[in-house]
Amino acid sequence: MEVLGETLDDAVGEAFDKSAKIFGLDYPGGPLIDKRSRNGDEDAFEFAKPVVDGLNFSFSGLKTSVLYFIQKQLKSNPHFVQENLNDLCASLQRTVVSILMEKIGYAVASTGIKRVAIAGGVSANSKLREELLRRQTENNWKVYIPKLEYTTDNAAMVGITGYFKYLQKDFCSYSMVPKAKYYL
Repeated sequence: MEVLGETLDDAVGEAFDKSAKIFGLDYPGGPLIDKRSRNGDEDAFEFAKPVVDGLNFSFSGLKTSVLYFIQKQLKSNPHFVQENLNDLCASLQRTVVSILMEKIGYAVASTGIKRVAIAGGVSANSKLREELLRRQTENNWKVYIPKLEYTTDNAAMVGITGYFKYLQKDFCSYSMVPKAKYYL
């Protein structure tokens, strides 16, 4: 396995969660933004898309863009968020998914590998899933999308990995130190 890119700051889930907080939504924000975006206009607002070379990601600038935009709008209309919540969610979701799809498309083009898998909480996002399936059809990709019940909690993914390692009798020493990012 080779790491092609990674986040330089906030992860995509954090961008959803922190933006949701700015919108006054509860935690976790990703599912709430996804749900509200279904009734919103994704072209209503524009948020900054970070420019990061290669296949790395950066979402802190997007979060800051959302914060400054909301602060500016609230000065002239204190009810702006409530009046535009669905459109805000749809516009944010479109921005996030377009960033991810640009990087995935670049990864496919630069490696020639047309098999794409997603995982983690954001893999539950309906727009991301929809875009990946569209690209599978249009670009002849093979897309692997987990069932929704396997997308809600990273701890569940760690647990299932541990289960399969147990079945294979693939154990490590008690002296091994856990790492947040472990590369094979």
